[in-house]
Amino acid sequence: MDRKQIRQERSNLLRLVLFRLFSGLLLIGGTLFALAGTFRYWQAWLFLGALAIPLVMTLVFLMRKDPVLLGKRMNLKEPRKEQRKIVQISGLFMLLGFFLPGVDFRYQWSDVPLWLIVASVIVFECAYAMVVAVFAQNSYASRVVEIQEGQQLIDTGLYAIIRHPMYSASIILYLSIPLMLGSYVAVIPMVLSCLEIIARIKDEEEMLKAGLAGYTAYTQRVKYRLIPYIW
Repeated sequence: MDRKQIRQERSNLLRLVLFRLFSGLLLIGGTLFALAGTFRYWQAWLFLGALAIPLVMTLVFLMRKDPVLLGKRMNLKEPRKEQRKIVQISGLFMLLGFFLPGVDFRYQWSDVPLWLIVASVIVFECAYAMVVAVFAQNSYASRVVEIQEGQQLIDTGLYAIIRHPMYSASIILYLSIPLMLGSYVAVIPMVLSCLEIIARIKDEEEMLKAGLAGYTAYTQRVKYRLIPYIW
């Protein structure tokens, strides 16, 4: 592939990513404000800013360092039937976790203190930094569960501590979002969504043990999946 083709592919990828990024932010923001019945839902503005900044920074990082991985992250179609079921259930809970805060704000069910909202923003950004660290350490960190052509076992960096650092970061992100949006109620569906991640991990590990060289031995060296010394 010549340089012109590479530039064209990167340009197409950038357009796709930017479209999904901004349309996603508009959809989330528009839905939150519509459910809240006002644009004075300041926690939603805070969340959108806290989300947009690391998203853009991650985009810049991957475009410069690993555009191939960025392209993989655009694939949302799970090849495994088991994973498709898990993603559907988890996605439903996640939608509730994202949009219940708007209803919560409208009817003032929750009274989340400012210090907890600020703490949630800090935790959210730290978790996103962990996601970027995973991208830097693992070029096979696609969005779907699959064994890629030529995939190698990654057992250094965060992967030397826990087997699924991306999922650990995702759980932290999901649990911080409702509090950032000022809702205790929405924590419940987010917790249920996180429980689906456990089912996803168990199925994924069965696949990796069967198809990725060295993974079974890796699970014996690195004992913990998500949280050191716990699980």
